Amino acid sequence: MTNSIFQNNFQEPREEFTPNIEKRETTGKIFEIIFLIGLSIGLIVLAVLVFDVFKDGLGRLLTPGFLTETPSRFPEQGGIRPAIFGSMLLAGLVMLIAVPIGVGAALYLEEYAPKAWWTDIIEINISNLAGVPSIVYGLLGLGVFNYLLNFGPALLSGALTLSLLSLPVIIVTAREAIRAVPDSLRQASYGLGTTKWQTVWNHVLPYAVPGILTGVIISVSRAIGDAASLIVIGAVSFLTFNPGLFQRFMALPIQIYTYITRPEPGFAESAAASIIVLLLLILVLNGSAIYLRQRFSTFK
Repeated sequence: MTNSIFQNNFQEPREEFTPNIEKRETTGKIFEIIFLIGLSIGLIVLAVLVFDVFKDGLGRLLTPGFLTETPSRFPEQGGIRPAIFGSMLLAGLVMLIAVPIGVGAALYLEEYAPKAWWTDIIEINISNLAGVPSIVYGLLGLGVFNYLLNFGPALLSGALTLSLLSLPVIIVTAREAIRAVPDSLRQASYGLGTTKWQTVWNHVLPYAVPGILTGVIISVSRAIGDAASLIVIGAVSFLTFNPGLFQRFMALPIQIYTYITRPEPGFAESAAASIIVLLLLILVLNGSAIYLRQRFSTFK
């Protein structure tokens, strides 16, 4: 008798909550289909755009001299060598400048900074800076690097400006990666008698590297493809030499913008070919970062 009463009491909640579970599963499937449709639309539009770019620019890209010659006022004769060289230098300098500063700031905020009101203000400002338009950073770079530090419209000014543009994203993603490291890993390291810095350097950072590299991929890709800040800094659209660190410079986004604004039909093909080169450059950078991320992931 007691067992039958217990079974009835146990089964009643299951019958009561079954319709709610089925309703939630149905709602989840509906939203899954909606999200899948949205993803499919985005991928289809992206595929159409990429196909159109390759259709217009692949022939020009395979033209001898397009990657090795300097720009020309004749679309069939000019090349984009200074723009490629400038973009590669900008990417390298951004990684050399922004990554150490961004990771160091994230380590300080997560591992060393006290929980106080001023750290909360810093965190809020960093999160807000990640959404500031790039042209604002261009104006900041124009005032600080071009005029205050007197670097002028040089490649170094562009690299420093793009580093400022990349820093908030690197700091935010690096902090999330460091925060995801299990606290038990730190406690085990302290239990072996290591110092704070030894724990951070030998245990926290290697564990967080995959997540940090994700932020580097996003930030550097945004910096390499940005044109608004470089226009404000003073990037040029015509050079006959590879730019130096303290010289005027070209970049692929500026070259693409210049080609698109030209009325001759041949420049539209050159713009499409330049877009292909920029996409390949970003894919190479992203592929290298993804390889390093997967390599460090295997060491966990």
